[in-house]
Amino acid sequence: MNKMWKERARRFLSGILCPAALIGGLFTLTGCHGQTGMAAFEIPEEFDLSREYEITFWAKNDTNKTQTAIYEKAIADFESLYPNVTVNLRLYTDYGKIYNDVITNIATNTTPNVCITYPDHIATYLTGSNLVVPLEELFVNEKYGLGGSEVLFDAPKVDEIIPKYLKECEFGGHYYALPYMRSSEVCYINKTYVEALGYALPEALTWDFIWEVSEAAMEKDAEGNFLINGQKVMIPFIYKSTDNMMIQMLRQKDAGYSTDSGEILLFNDTTKEQLLTIAEHAESGAFSTFKISSYPANFLNAGQCIFAIDSTAGATWMGTHAPLCDISEDKIVDFETEIMPIPQFDTEHPQMISQGPSVCIFNKEDAQEVMASWLFVQYLLTNEVQIAYSETEGYVPVTAKAQESAEYQDYLSRGGENNTLYYDIKIKAVKMLLEHIEHTFVTPVFVGSASLRDASGQLIESTVKSARRGQEIDDAYIDKLYSDTASLYRLDQIGNKGSLATSNKADLGELPGTAKALLMGLGAAWMLILLYVILGAVKKKRH
Repeated sequence: MNKMWKERARRFLSGILCPAALIGGLFTLTGCHGQTGMAAFEIPEEFDLSREYEITFWAKNDTNKTQTAIYEKAIADFESLYPNVTVNLRLYTDYGKIYNDVITNIATNTTPNVCITYPDHIATYLTGSNLVVPLEELFVNEKYGLGGSEVLFDAPKVDEIIPKYLKECEFGGHYYALPYMRSSEVCYINKTYVEALGYALPEALTWDFIWEVSEAAMEKDAEGNFLINGQKVMIPFIYKSTDNMMIQMLRQKDAGYSTDSGEILLFNDTTKEQLLTIAEHAESGAFSTFKISSYPANFLNAGQCIFAIDSTAGATWMGTHAPLCDISEDKIVDFETEIMPIPQFDTEHPQMISQGPSVCIFNKEDAQEVMASWLFVQYLLTNEVQIAYSETEGYVPVTAKAQESAEYQDYLSRGGENNTLYYDIKIKAVKMLLEHIEHTFVTPVFVGSASLRDASGQLIESTVKSARRGQEIDDAYIDKLYSDTASLYRLDQIGNKGSLATSNKADLGELPGTAKALLMGLGAAWMLILLYVILGAVKKKRH
């Protein structure tokens, strides 16, 4: 029996798993090196212009060719200043895909040099010491810091970055990123329909007002058409990002979400109260979400939605004359579009989330390569790039240098001149954000905060689905939902991990399937190697 098993193990390992295990061992070793063995980055005395460098830049755009052209021009202009540096651009259509690819590449030490990302994602990237470069010493370096004497272009100084936006990139005792663009959420409103229902828009939106108008829009005629639009379809209120929805509701209610140290407070009575309200309006059909129904803009432009909450960066998709639109022209309905801040519980103290991409730099063994990455990141903050990119959608530049420039102020003053560069809805959204920067907030960043954010949205998504199916939404349902969601996102495993200042463990709950498969495969391979060695030792002992 032992001889049979030894022979099977020998054939299996030598024929299939030994090569795989060897490769897996190499992956494991390079992964460990990338995660824990890399020396901390030290700023070189000089950036060596005599050497050539090749760096990778992972960025995101939503098939917006104008944005792609801006990236390409920024790279070309940077390379003309630094002809010894080549920047390779890799575009993604989703931040989540960037996140997954970075996590996968950490194991093989093949992360990009520069990455568009979010602080919640960076928290997961910090799987080991020195993986992401802390930037605070680079900020103030006399030669190569922000606006340094040896920088070959007009970069902003550190005090020219909007302080609130820069602060968003600080966590775990370090600045691990620079802000790139900023946006917030806004409510795009079919004002024509609101008034046709007998309502007037208030000075500030409230949740009660939106719920009331949305329910009023559900009336139908004898043939089953909605009275407000004469169509078979009407979803008065659609929310694009339900994680933002729940986070902002809790913030406005001064209720728990999480602490800075990573304590999970999401599953509280205020959350339950909001979910029960949401369920009521989901059951009537007055409320839905992007994940369940599709893009709010598509329904808004077709006259099938009255309140569409989406990012200011989505403004070019909203309204009768939107320059970007996913529905055919014959489906578009003519209406007056109004833009207002998201609904509030307390209109005297508005709260709205700050969002938008930041840029981080991954550490490499060659400090000069990191310096090339740092210089390129600085170039992304120049007026040329900041203003050009912000003009494509409803983003605002992250530097006062760009915001206060004559070029940008001229752009803001020309809203409505045309439906492309000066599209009025887009510029109104930007102006609204600029007026409310002091009312924006961000959530705490810690190991697992990305999972917590996903969980907050999942609570709403699950509740809406259940309500639409006619399932009873009561205290027992919410309690089970809390338990299931905490388990799904492993929140019970991260609640006591602490802040990044004291914890560097990765949040493995959100690893992509390929990464999980690789880790499981490596574990199995090493177990079989161990078995092979043991069997060999037994054989020697018997002889």
